[in-house]
Amino acid sequence: MDFMYGWFMDPLTSGEYPKSMRLLVGARLPKFTAEQARLLKGSYDFIGLNYYTSLYATDAPQLRNAKPSYVTDSLVNPAFERDGKPIGIKVASDWLYVYPRGIEDLLLYTKEKYNNPLIYITENGINEYDDPTLSVEESLMDIFRIDYHYRHLFYLRCAIRNCVNVRGYYIWSLFDNFEWSSGYTARFGMTFVDYKNDLKRYEKLSALWFKDFLKEETRLYAE
Repeated sequence: MDFMYGWFMDPLTSGEYPKSMRLLVGARLPKFTAEQARLLKGSYDFIGLNYYTSLYATDAPQLRNAKPSYVTDSLVNPAFERDGKPIGIKVASDWLYVYPRGIEDLLLYTKEKYNNPLIYITENGINEYDDPTLSVEESLMDIFRIDYHYRHLFYLRCAIRNCVNVRGYYIWSLFDNFEWSSGYTARFGMTFVDYKNDLKRYEKLSALWFKDFLKEETRLYAE
């Protein structure tokens, strides 16, 4: 966590990098001056968290002899599987395994370690690969996306009930978009964009569900 999350959070809250990073990275890790530390500490209005998935982590002492790099410095092996069992269902992207409980774990961790800062979930979403064999009507039936957000909202509510200071939740994404190295082949949107027909837009089933969810008091039940 220190190498993926504390790397950003610790300077903002304490004015220095995590102790584990300072010990393991040593002289290769830049040091803040006293003035830089003063300016950094508390220099945020809110914390924006992007959550998609979670990883297992196992001790990797053998990496002490590896070439120093960001990948090896933490002496940890990250993995999506443990004992041959994946942490969740894998979707289109290789890095996205569905693990809704992780959003609650991350929020509770943030509350305890960083004195419960104001938080907005700035990204949370799931994708499918573009399938040119499907009709537009078929492409709108994204029940899996409704399930994904329903479960994440359930655990988000659990965190809020445990006094985590979360004030907003933003879905990734409103529209299908150009997605990094995947380009237009990965669709994260709740709105289907027809790339072959003048970029016409159609609400997917998840968009209709989310509109109803926001209008009404929707009950969220455990898995």
